[in-house]
Amino acid sequence: MRRTVIIDAPSNLGLRPPAPGEVPGCHGLAAALRARDLPRRIGAHDGGAVPAPAYDRGDWRLGDGVFHAPQLATYTRRLAERIGTLLDGGDFPVVLGGDCAIQLGASLALRRRGRYGLLAADASADFRHLGNAPAVGAAAGEEVAIATGRGQADLADIDGLRPYLREEDIRYAGIRDGDEDIPELTSLGMGVVTVAALRERGPDAVGAALAEELGGGGRAGYWVHCDADVLDPAVMPAVDSPDPGGLEPDELTELLRPLLAHPGCVGLNVTIYDPDKDPEGTAGDTLADLLAAAFPQG
Repeated sequence: MRRTVIIDAPSNLGLRPPAPGEVPGCHGLAAALRARDLPRRIGAHDGGAVPAPAYDRGDWRLGDGVFHAPQLATYTRRLAERIGTLLDGGDFPVVLGGDCAIQLGASLALRRRGRYGLLAADASADFRHLGNAPAVGAAAGEEVAIATGRGQADLADIDGLRPYLREEDIRYAGIRDGDEDIPELTSLGMGVVTVAALRERGPDAVGAALAEELGGGGRAGYWVHCDADVLDPAVMPAVDSPDPGGLEPDELTELLRPLLAHPGCVGLNVTIYDPDKDPEGTAGDTLADLLAAAFPQG
């Protein structure tokens, strides 16, 4: 039986400042979930932390490409090495972010080992690139595009491995209905299940179907990316871009449960929850509770 191992990846390098001179607080996600006893609740071993470089955009200006790119490239390599060591040992990594750019570490680790899929439970596609936007900058809104080989080579072609993920191996669940990126995603072969479609089919049925799909088709397995903003802001306001019309906690639990239980699932990362935006701690409690409920018990 494989071990579940938690790694902290407290990087906020991929987010814009919440206000001039401020630093995004999502680097506190891992500590907040550990404080809520998540490792014990999911039966996880402690894999330690991969410390992140300091947040400092310097004199970056729009048009300069992705900010923090050198730091992100270094961090991606380091995180990929830690994840890869666990994968090679037959373990199940649970990576606590951090912002969504930490997904690049998982994508690179998987690419080094073969062909894998990605299930992104996310409010948005994180697929901004110069083919659909006038400029790029914040990697946390671009990491899936980067992982598919779009963008500057120092991030998208680490070790000459562009792309880390194939478009046809990517699925989304929980994207808001009417998201402007959906036509591009579907034209590239990415499967998209919006909030309305997920509710119509049932989150457990969607999760089970996606697990079977991503666990086959020539793929060696798949990774699950869980962005806290997939939840509705009424229950998860502590994110950088709250977007109405999201999932309820029990819906996300029901979606994740069959995905995490499937033998083809090789790991999970959790991102974007910002304890600084949650003074009462209720959003953090919600996130910890739904994650604990989503993991197979026993």
